[in-house]
Formats: sequence, C-alpha cells, structure tokens
Amino acid sequence: MKRITINTNYVGLVFKNGEFKRVLTTGTYWLGFGEKVTLYDKSKDYDFSIAELDVLLLNADFANLIYLVSVADNELTLVYQNKNFKNVLKAGRYVVWKGLSTCEFVTVDISKIEIEDTIDKYLFEKGALFNFVRMYKIEAYEKGILLIDGKFDKILEAGTYLYWKNNITIDVLKTDLRQLNMEVIGQEILTKDKAQLRMNFTIQYKVEDVVKALLMNKDFEKQLYIIMQLALRATVGLLTFDELMESKEKIGTSVLEATTKKAEALGVKLIDAGVKDIILSGEIKDIINQVLVAEKKAQANMITRREETASTRSLLNTAKLMEDNAMLYKLKEMEYVEKIAEKINTISLSGSGQIVDQLKQIFVK
Repeated sequence: MKRITINTNYVGLVFKNGEFKRVLTTGTYWLGFGEKVTLYDKSKDYDFSIAELDVLLLNADFANLIYLVSVADNELTLVYQNKNFKNVLKAGRYVVWKGLSTCEFVTVDISKIEIEDTIDKYLFEKGALFNFVRMYKIEAYEKGILLIDGKFDKILEAGTYLYWKNNITIDVLKTDLRQLNMEVIGQEILTKDKAQLRMNFTIQYKVEDVVKALLMNKDFEKQLYIIMQLALRATVGLLTFDELMESKEKIGTSVLEATTKKAEALGVKLIDAGVKDIILSGEIKDIINQVLVAEKKAQANMITRREETASTRSLLNTAKLMEDNAMLYKLKEMEYVEKIAEKINTISLSGSGQIVDQLKQIFVK
C-alpha cells in the first residue's frame, strides 16, 4: 500500500497495469498493489490521444471534471476564462479541466468570410486570433471595392474591414479620392511649321467613379497619361510656333475639351490643365534672339529719329523767333557766351587795345 495526497486544483488518474481505474480529487488516498497515479494540474492544458481520451470518457467521474470541446473543420472556438479571452482552438477535440476558474466557449463558423458582430474587434489585435483573419484598411480619403472569388461584391467606404481566413479568395482594391496631379514631362513635339520643342504639361484630376477606375479599366492612371499625351501632341501640332507662343495659356483649355469625355470613361474628372514649361532647341533659341535683337534695334532707331525730329523742330521754331526779335537773338547769344565762359578758367590777352574793345562789344551792348 502507498499513501498519496492530491492537492487543491489537481486531479489524479489511477492506472493499474496500464488500465485506467479511477479518478482522485483533492484529498489523501491509499494506492493498491500495482497501482500508479498520474497527476494533472487543472490550470494547465494537456493533449490526450484520441484512443486515450475515449477510454477516459467512459468514466463518469472523469467526464464530470472536464469540458470536452469539439471543433469542426470549418469552426474556431474562442476560450474565455473568468470572462477574459484566453486562447483560440482550431479543428479538433480538446479537454479543459473544470477548476477554480469559470470557462466559457464561443464557437464561430469560418466557412463564410463575414465575422459576427458579437466578437469584440479588440481580440483581432492579439496574436492568438490575428492569424485567423484578413484585415484591410480604407483611409478617410480613399474608397475601395471588394472582390470575392474574383466577382465584384460591394464598394467599401473608409474604415477597417476584417474577414475570416478560409478557402474563399478576397481582394480589396482601393484608390485615392483627393485631387491628384499628373505630370506629362519631356514631350518632344513638332509645331505646324516644323519647329521642334520640348514641353512639360501638368494635369489636376480626381477619381469620381471607383468601379470604372478600378474594375472596368486596367491601370487607369497609365491610360489617362496616354490620353493627355496624345491630346497635347495633337493640339500643339495644329499651331505654328508664333501661334503657340502667343496663346500657350489656351493649350490647357483645348486639351481639356478634347479629353474630358475620355477621362469620364476612366471614372476620372479633369479639373485643370496647363503648360508648365516650353524648352526650345539651341537653333530655335538663336533665331529668336536674333529676331528680338532686330526688333529692339528697329525700336531704338525709331525713337532716335523721333527725338532728332523733335529737336530739329524746336531749333527751327527758336530760329524763327530770333529772326523776328533782335532782343531775343541777343539774349540767346549771351546764353551761349555764358556757357563758354563757364568753361574758361583764365583769359590771356595780347596785342593792342582793339582786343579789349572787341570783348566790350561782345559783353556790353
């Protein structure tokens, strides 16, 4: 005989010659000859083989000490201990001891993608349950579409979406709904008069129909780029170089008019467009510089001739006045003498008194 004590929250299973005999709970017991006991802590999980479990379940005392949880292939069971989430059980059969804690089991069907509202979404952030779900996030400035097994299901507004992981294929496509900018840069274009130039063009647009943009068109942004590129080339190709330089601000309007309907077929609304830069080749730059120099020279010559004409006219009018008025003539003469005198520092006189008389005659009436 052997004496054994079973402590609180422990269970002892007695075997004799490999055959299960009885269950021992808290207390002190005597084991008979050839009997062995296996202790189990109720706070821990143990894996029993299928055959072993089937034998143990034949004993009513053992069956009353456990929760037997059976989980089907298309199910998950959430285990709550004292109303707190503990772990998740996949397909199989599990033994959970009835101990000091109260356990609850919630079985969910994962054969469908939708997750029941009764499950706290906070649990999906924990590693134990996170691995069983698919998570998609649509930002406040986005909109998406849900595809199930390759078929359109619905439009997704901003938010976080959770779906069970199973053999159903799920795809979530999303796009930005804000006003976006597209640059069509470095376009080598010939004008109507064969002038070669390089142009940078900018477009502002906004996605309005996500189904058209994401489902009915492949790479709608690439398609939009090509549409705008071709329209820009066609518009510039109808203008001569001079017409282009005079009305380059109108090119954006012409391109928008030509592409609005095509953009709508992509689910896109065009807001604005315009020429950002026009880059000329070296030869074209030289020709334009020569033209500008010639124009400026012609303007300078015209201004010079106009000033000369005005000056001559002024002299002619002055001469006519002096011809009719001797006093005015003498004043004009004195004005010029004064100007000459301002530039003379010293005057040296030599000769007879006739020179002095001559100076008197100049300055004195």
